[in-house]
Amino acid sequence: MGDNRRVPMTDLIQTVLIYALPVLFAITVHEAAHGYAARHFGDNTALMMGRITLNPLKHIDPVGTVLMPLLLYFATSGAFLFGYAKPVPVNFSQLRHPKRDMIWVALAGPASNFIQAIGWALLLVALVATGTQERFFLEMARAGIAVNLVMWAFNLFPLPPLDGGRILVGLLPWKQAHFLSRIEPYGFFIVLALVVAGVVGALWLRPLMALGYSAINLMLSPLVALLR
Repeated sequence: MGDNRRVPMTDLIQTVLIYALPVLFAITVHEAAHGYAARHFGDNTALMMGRITLNPLKHIDPVGTVLMPLLLYFATSGAFLFGYAKPVPVNFSQLRHPKRDMIWVALAGPASNFIQAIGWALLLVALVATGTQERFFLEMARAGIAVNLVMWAFNLFPLPPLDGGRILVGLLPWKQAHFLSRIEPYGFFIVLALVVAGVVGALWLRPLMALGYSAINLMLSPLVALLR
């Protein structure tokens, strides 16, 4: 838990500027990836509703993407943040192989975030290699890695309506999959309660993010060694 000191306005503005671009990219590409995958596997719902787009305004939820994170930032002095975007509509019954294709459509979002995290890491390596010392850009690149790894790990939590829950529904036998899918209307509130209780952070987010950071370090270590 954070302390109760007021967050200086200058710190808030600086934090918003550093995180704005990474968050916008992370949310936009994540949601668009679901739409592209759904269209690829036979469902044009997102296409017909204009949601297969890289325009962030189509994916931002005023409450979940803007108001809630800002309120939580002030309330917890930046120690706890939570938010969400407008989910891309997918009609799973329109997919050519609904149970199987659901897995790929759900996986597309988190996969796009992991790829973006690698992209931001490459940018950070390039900035350091070229001797860039501008703190703003270095912090933005680090924020890009962190934001995308958080979205990657959080959305893989195995409870619907999160992507991990949809993946699990696609993998389980029909009986168990049907039981899990019935939780979806209450899933958001269950996940939120688990987040507030610290369960998701301690038992899921931190271990998975540590694994993500390690994987990216391993992938980029040959490039880093080459640039030294």
